[in-house]
Amino acid sequence: MSRNNLSAPLALAALMMIPTAAQATDAAGTAAPAPALAYPVTERGNTVDPQFGVDVADPYRWLEDDVRVNPKVAAWVAEQNKVTDAYLATLPGRDAFRKRMTELYNYERFGLPTKAGTRYFYTRNDGLQPQAVLYVREGLKGEGRILIDPNTWAKDGATALGEWNPSEDGKHLLYSVQDGGTDWRIVRVKDVATGQDTSDEIRWVKFSSLDWAKDGSGFYYSRFPQPAEGAAFQSLNENHAVYFHKLGTPQSADTLIHATPDKPKLNHAAVVTDDGKYLLVVSSEGTDERFGLTLHPVKGGKPVVLVDDYANNWEYVTNEGSRFTFVTNKGAPRQRIVSFDIKKPATLTEVVGESEATLVGASRVGNRIILSYLGDAKSEARMVALDGKPIANIKLADIGSATGFGGKSADPETFYSFASYATPTTIYRLDTVTGKSEIFAQPKLTFDPRQFSVEQRFFKSKDGTEVPMFVVMKKGLDRSKGSPTLLYGYGGFNLSQVPGFSPTKLAWVDKGGILAVANIRGGGEYGKAWHDAGRLDKKQNVFDDFIAAGEYLIAEGITGKGQLAIEGGSNGGLLVGAVTNQRPDLFAAALPAVGVMDMLRFDRFTAGRYWVDDYGYPSKEGDFRTLLAYSPYHNIHGGKAYPAVLVTTADTDDRVVPGHSFKYTAELQHADVGAKPHLIRIETRAGHGSGKPTDKIIAEAADKYAFAAKWTGLSVK
Repeated sequence: MSRNNLSAPLALAALMMIPTAAQATDAAGTAAPAPALAYPVTERGNTVDPQFGVDVADPYRWLEDDVRVNPKVAAWVAEQNKVTDAYLATLPGRDAFRKRMTELYNYERFGLPTKAGTRYFYTRNDGLQPQAVLYVREGLKGEGRILIDPNTWAKDGATALGEWNPSEDGKHLLYSVQDGGTDWRIVRVKDVATGQDTSDEIRWVKFSSLDWAKDGSGFYYSRFPQPAEGAAFQSLNENHAVYFHKLGTPQSADTLIHATPDKPKLNHAAVVTDDGKYLLVVSSEGTDERFGLTLHPVKGGKPVVLVDDYANNWEYVTNEGSRFTFVTNKGAPRQRIVSFDIKKPATLTEVVGESEATLVGASRVGNRIILSYLGDAKSEARMVALDGKPIANIKLADIGSATGFGGKSADPETFYSFASYATPTTIYRLDTVTGKSEIFAQPKLTFDPRQFSVEQRFFKSKDGTEVPMFVVMKKGLDRSKGSPTLLYGYGGFNLSQVPGFSPTKLAWVDKGGILAVANIRGGGEYGKAWHDAGRLDKKQNVFDDFIAAGEYLIAEGITGKGQLAIEGGSNGGLLVGAVTNQRPDLFAAALPAVGVMDMLRFDRFTAGRYWVDDYGYPSKEGDFRTLLAYSPYHNIHGGKAYPAVLVTTADTDDRVVPGHSFKYTAELQHADVGAKPHLIRIETRAGHGSGKPTDKIIAEAADKYAFAAKWTGLSVK
């Protein structure tokens, strides 16, 4: 894992008044009279923080406490879930969505294979298993056998297989365990031949790459110091360090390879070079792609600092002796490939120049380099020689996203996946010598992807910037009138929103809704400039783009007033919260998930400190005033009719701690913002999203989309 992605309570006698009739809207958005929901009573404190001459009220500060530690918070969560569950049970489309999502999820799914020695390792889910199972084959055509089945680890299916990596010879498998959705990992080693775990176990690993020494004697990993008792899910993550673990030894004997105690905010990821002679440590302070590079000779010797200005992206591709090749945005906002000799790292030689498409990754496979691009947010792939000379474009199936292309310098074989909004992932095997692709694994489907259409539209934002958007609908849909539409966005951290298959979102489309995905600024669709235009003091552009997307959908007749729901998670949850405050009239329903809602305190918990690259520092006056202007928690103002809001979060989210969503919901329920429901759904034993079992994914999505259907007028049968 090279960088940290965003996208992580007074036992009161609450008066519970469960509604017998829910408020409804017609297609024009007219609210029918109905009793307002009675929310649990939430204690309001009198906390006020004076900041730069502004008295910032924070009446729900107590809701920041860990639900596992503070019984008041636990009681509040229980009371909120009771009201929410009762309301969701009244929604007519809930069971229909759950049934259809279950059907759409029930297909065989494969992960990208990794070759090690003569063995192939890959994940497979037979359809509705809570977690994917790791298999191994002896040879490409061998029979797959189960190596790790995480479904046996916990009765609720919430303990997941995290990162995994086989040793070079395929004799051992390094893997991590993720419990209840947390970012913390427990790392173990399995003997592949016997299927038995060795005695090796590593704890307090987070945001770490896992890479083997070439001789298989041990592996490199990154960890934080053990947190104080009871603080594991909220304390700041600092003093990341790289260690080497020799097989068969206790963790206490691990060798410290790289640490920066004078710079405790730096994170470090370690990668063993192709030739096995070096360990490359990639360091960064935040989420922005601004890295430092330190090269450690594996057989001992003084480390060499290659890059220490923390100004640009550097992604290792390969090396031939002392000449190293990287993807970088230095001198190329849409990225290029360069090489340099480690004795003269400042002298760059261009291997592949910047393109109109955005270069998003490169990997060496045999004597080829495969380049992955985004052209208007759609995947493209090209193959070049080691010197950058073009060889061929790799033909992809359609509008969609291709991922993978990993490999080794000694092997011309690679694998990649392709998926689109209506087409589940197919895995391909590519021979880089012949250039031929063949299917490795293709799912058998219970639906026909040809029933759905995918269009790419472009709309203009407030400042005239042209922004792309994908629109997905069922063919034959009556387009003479607007249709209930779900608009999804993210807009941050250089993360691109590319076409991909989601059974839950396809269920919305299958039931007659329209899905729109806006590629707003702040993402990486058009490189560094696109990202920079949506962060720090430019963050309002993100909200303007998303609002303009909604206005475009209405103006084009794709949807109508009162038919538009919005959704986003993590940084996208912030997006939904901010635009709901700014344009409550535009949306019928809002679905903010695991959102960053308090922009003045986000940097005080777990991974929050990394996000200053995108958000700025609340402790600096200029950034403070920018953040205060759009912070969802601080900008809920009474006197306006808000859309129906269903907030979702989880008790084990240690990426965006759930206190963000708790405080936002409490303020939303307190304010005079209309009679539509403003609820929160709090999942147990789940985190920021990864590792969530299939049944919980379906249950949550069915609740959210039934809620959106209710308030956009989508009739679900």
